[in-house]
Amino acid sequence: MHPSRNAHQNSGPARVSHGLFWAWVVNDLEELVTMGPWSRSNAAELSRRAPIALPDWAKEGLDETHVRVSIAVMGGVMYAFSARGVATGGRSRLYQAALLGFGLHGFTHLTNSMSWRSYTPGVVTAPTVVIPFSALALRRLAKAGVLSLDRTTVGIAAVGPPALMVAIHILTGEALRRLRTRR
Repeated sequence: MHPSRNAHQNSGPARVSHGLFWAWVVNDLEELVTMGPWSRSNAAELSRRAPIALPDWAKEGLDETHVRVSIAVMGGVMYAFSARGVATGGRSRLYQAALLGFGLHGFTHLTNSMSWRSYTPGVVTAPTVVIPFSALALRRLAKAGVLSLDRTTVGIAAVGPPALMVAIHILTGEALRRLRTRR
């Protein structure tokens, strides 16, 4: 096989692996701008709808420091997933779970907005960036012969994003609370 043709065929998994991080950036730029104000405007309803009691620091909504720190931490995680995809030519099960989970999380944005019957953070880029990118990337990995979505990978994709989001918000909230009480 001609070397340049082989390099071109192998560039698909690398491109979509890098693309996971950049698609996340686009989605989270929307959230960076909207999450704080939206959560503060809807704090009472968020508290009412939450399946568990919200911590004190979240009852009035999220302040901008909390939003920025949470998004930065998640950015580091998404960068690591993307880097793992690049390093393995898209073969990493963890990368594939993150890619599928990213796409599935786009549907949670849509269902959240349907539930609220209004705008919720991330809903604009979910159908325009998140879901289409994830679908395209999964197709490219399948075409390259590296996609392997077994039960474990799909399970991680389904449970991982919400668990990771909750964990990051809790850790950020508690860290900021402790920093503020020390001042």
